[in-house]
Amino acid sequence: MPRPPKCRIVDQEPSVTYFKPRGIPLRNLDEVTLTVEGLEALRLSDVEGLDQDSAALRMGVSRQTFGRVLASARKAVAEAIVFGKGIRIEGGNYLLAQQAKEDLPGD
Repeated sequence: MPRPPKCRIVDQEPSVTYFKPRGIPLRNLDEVTLTVEGLEALRLSDVEGLDQDSAALRMGVSRQTFGRVLASARKAVAEAIVFGKGIRIEGGNYLLAQQAKEDLPGD
């Protein structure tokens, strides 16, 4: 039986949950899904400029897991840009940083 996935820690819920290319009606649009933890990995790596070790520590996962999440997120975004697809940001296995702090014993 496989081990249950560990929750990834994200700073906050995304304020925007959908992007679409201009000029294509929503009814004609294919889309890709970007998970919330994928968005967080993109933010930490590409916006904040953290290395994978530091970003993995912030998300509460191993560097290897962070690398997989980041690669998956970059693939989804690249596919949307190259093929003109919408990006739906939803789902995943994550816990908000504030919740993670509250769940720590002894603090």
